[in-house]
Amino acid sequence: MEQQAILVVSFGTSHDGTREKTIGALEREVASAYPSIPIRRAFTSKVILRGLERRGIQVDSVPQALDKLVEEGFSNVAVLSSHLIPGEEYDKLRALIEEYRPRFPSLSLTAPLLHTTGDLLAVAKAVLDRHPVAEGEALVLMGHGTYHPANSIYPALDFVFRDLGREDVFVGTVEGYPEVDSVLRRLQRAGYTKALLVPLMLVAGDHAINDMAGEEPDSWKNQLEGFGIAVRCALEGLGEVPAIRELYLSHLREVL
Repeated sequence: MEQQAILVVSFGTSHDGTREKTIGALEREVASAYPSIPIRRAFTSKVILRGLERRGIQVDSVPQALDKLVEEGFSNVAVLSSHLIPGEEYDKLRALIEEYRPRFPSLSLTAPLLHTTGDLLAVAKAVLDRHPVAEGEALVLMGHGTYHPANSIYPALDFVFRDLGREDVFVGTVEGYPEVDSVLRRLQRAGYTKALLVPLMLVAGDHAINDMAGEEPDSWKNQLEGFGIAVRCALEGLGEVPAIRELYLSHLREVL
């Protein structure tokens, strides 16, 4: 009889609270949808894995998790990627899956969260439903960003909000384009004096806590306030949003 397993792969986070509200919530939803299939966890960030290990928290890397699944005799493994875009981390995961493909009769990998136009529309609508803004208040979404070509998904998502008639939504990134300076220029041109800051990331970890809402002068919160914009911060990862978790599940259904 064919032995199935699902491996949920995330970049990871060192923050316990947001980890269980996002990655943990996604894993629990997968387990609820597939109660007869074992669910395993793996993180891709070596830095986070080492930090967790120093605290006595054991999480497998992807090779460790796949090796265990081979040893346990699983023949059909679906890997659910919780990465947001098909960027560098996703490319590494895909290459690793190809290395392990000969060791499994069936080994599949889901698309990342933001992959098709339909995905962008679904995420945009989920974010708008989750984070209503007050009259005259802008919604500013802080993504991670990357120098990988897949960074183009962020300005594409920004366009989707405008196409939905939401000129009050601004997408920016920490390490790519649009950067915070671009977001600030656009907020000023539009005359906004209030903004809600929300992380466009699976977890509300270091970037959300420090780069977005932190007390350092270069945090997005302080930079916006420096231009006279009153700021609210929502420290909530996308993984806390049921509609986002459902989109991940729809990607999983495509490969199972």
